[in-house]
Amino acid sequence: MALSQDVVGGVIGGADRTLDPDTIRRFVHARLAETDLDGRSVCVVVPDATRSCPLPLLLSAVHEALDGRATNVTVLIALGTHAPMTDEQLAAHLGGSYTVRNHEWWDPARLVPLGRIGADRVAALSEGRLREPVDVVVNRAVVEHDVCLVVGPVFPHEVVGFSGGNKYFFPGVAGHEIIDFSHWLGALITSAEIIGTRGITPVRALIDEAAAMIPGRRLALCLVVESGSGALHAASFGPPETAWAAAAEVSAQAHVKYLDAPVRRVLSVLPTKYDDMWTGAKGFYKVEPIVADGGQVVVYAPHITQISAMHPEIERIGYHCRDYFVKQWDRFTHEHWGVLAHSTHLRGAGTWDPEHGERNRVTVTLATGIPEDVVRAANLDYLDPATLDVDAFAADPDTLVVPQAGEVLFRLR
Repeated sequence: MALSQDVVGGVIGGADRTLDPDTIRRFVHARLAETDLDGRSVCVVVPDATRSCPLPLLLSAVHEALDGRATNVTVLIALGTHAPMTDEQLAAHLGGSYTVRNHEWWDPARLVPLGRIGADRVAALSEGRLREPVDVVVNRAVVEHDVCLVVGPVFPHEVVGFSGGNKYFFPGVAGHEIIDFSHWLGALITSAEIIGTRGITPVRALIDEAAAMIPGRRLALCLVVESGSGALHAASFGPPETAWAAAAEVSAQAHVKYLDAPVRRVLSVLPTKYDDMWTGAKGFYKVEPIVADGGQVVVYAPHITQISAMHPEIERIGYHCRDYFVKQWDRFTHEHWGVLAHSTHLRGAGTWDPEHGERNRVTVTLATGIPEDVVRAANLDYLDPATLDVDAFAADPDTLVVPQAGEVLFRLR
């Protein structure tokens, strides 16, 4: 839908334009001015640096709007299970001077239980894919404040369909169990199936159910960012469910490109904001749907030197299709489900059976700074990045080169 440049309800902008900073600032001021925040403590939940977002502008506007009204404001970085940001990284990422906390997902003292979603309810939400209870645990800062305000972008996402909204709580600032649980549910559906799916997917339904347990008020400023520039196409404000839905409709127009036919090879050129393959795997997720059977995705990122900063077990497990795990579940049930999910997401579609072993739909080749022996041991192909000629790839009619890969989703019509 093409949204008006003027505020319509809680939405401004559209996929066919970008918003100037003054318009964005006025929108934030107006929406927060009409919200009852006087005398309240506010936890502002924001993404880490792996998500494109003009946070200095937005947080400055939020700070101006809350100054003299909120009793205190804390900025909480939604890491999921990513590595924590350093003070220097936070200063560059956020701008200004704020009370900031990394989401310390590894520290039980920083987490608090909210309750449990029972097995039968999980079965209903997951459409029968899982039937076991999950404990809902969240960062303590979420319950220590009266209001939680999510400020973050919406993009096509490999686990939930479209990111943003309540996803900044679960998995963004959640405990490890529900992070793993939600990611494995997405993996059972498969990345290629769920990525860019509009509406309430099973994973989104689970996330919304968990978020409803948060005792304080939840609000969201959901953003649609122009990939590659950091400018904003649109912004929406309100309860996370409605603000997210409005932004996801714009993201579906701004962040999905359609091809008429599959391609034999894709070269995904990763930006430096992805500093390991755990985050840089988005360069594969976003192009897998357009690769022909038997084709290849080359992920080009000479700056990446490790598979995962926080999850070294992925090197032991390697990258495999979903059925490799599901059909040998006794071997893998004890592993972190989030690690298994990441494994399937980067390996893509495939099959496994005892007679033929694993057969994958496409070849995944890393042209990174990760050593060749590490790459091959993880069940991926290797290409020396020093030998890769981007211009030669671009001149090949069977190859699509995707610069700044990781945010725009490619699909077939």
